Amino acid sequence: MSKNTKVNAAILIIGNEILSGRTQDTNTSTLATWLNSIGVKVNEVRVIPDVEKTIVDTLNVLRKSNEYVFTTGGIGPTHDDITAQSVSKAFNRKYEIHKEAFKILEAYYIKGEFNKGRQRMAWMPENAELILNPTSGAPGFSVENVFCLPGVPSIMKSMLGGLKNKIAGGEPILSHTINLRTVESEIANSLTKVQDQNQDVEIGSYPFFHAGKLGVSIVLRSENQSKINNCNTQILKFIKEKNIEIVDR
Repeated sequence: MSKNTKVNAAILIIGNEILSGRTQDTNTSTLATWLNSIGVKVNEVRVIPDVEKTIVDTLNVLRKSNEYVFTTGGIGPTHDDITAQSVSKAFNRKYEIHKEAFKILEAYYIKGEFNKGRQRMAWMPENAELILNPTSGAPGFSVENVFCLPGVPSIMKSMLGGLKNKIAGGEPILSHTINLRTVESEIANSLTKVQDQNQDVEIGSYPFFHAGKLGVSIVLRSENQSKINNCNTQILKFIKEKNIEIVDR
């Protein structure tokens, strides 16, 4: 894949515990940061329940409109972990014991502890490729352009290194942040003019509240550092003209 190709991905967070608010989703941030660093832009993120039809339907939409889809959650040992069987249905593949995954898990647990529940983690779509897990033994898996990872943040994060050779990204997406002591309305028109003149740079403005005062973070994102630098110069020019203070956060 050419380094100049725009490569995109979707993230699918699966789990009732995320939707109920009981568990906070940090996997989106971890995955998106990692994907940006290898030149893959995240197009969209969806959070859905542990419902087979919803998983199948959503997966079939996302895998056709993105180069890659990453799922997190639903590949553990309990009855509501249905991601693997749902992926099997989405790809119309047999749901079966993955022999290599079974061996890895059998070796990981003390004799007698590899019970029926834990054996569920070896069930995957036919011919799935394993994503090795250096933290807790239970592997993730991939089918074509869909990569299924666990929902536990520390385990999910530890598995990303093993994916690097399986993902073909474009140029890494670079970013630069300018923090200002101002409000968005004060810079909106000037920022729009800069954006109009720099179509290849994505410019975002994000209000923040820090040390009892309001501010705005301007974030510049592009694959090209010189374009970011040019954009930065134009923003600094109007900041100076408006006498707006730059702050550290």
